Amino acid sequence: MSGKVHAMDLDVTQEQMDAWHSGMYIQDAMPQLSDDEREFIMTGITPEEWDATFGEDLTPEEWDATFG
Repeated sequence: MSGKVHAMDLDVTQEQMDAWHSGMYIQDAMPQLSDDEREFIMTGITPEEWDATFGEDLTPEEWDATFG
């Protein structure tokens, strides 16, 4: 989102990555990771970039109203 390259050191096995790439939901393949860590794997967006772009703690109703 910012155009910057970011890296995170995450406790993930190759088997977990393979399971996710094969179609398993990321939260099932990597339950030990936080929501922020899983978002980073999926999109490369850091928590700071997320908050700067979307704000903090949107309710489901606010999310739907904003992003449809």
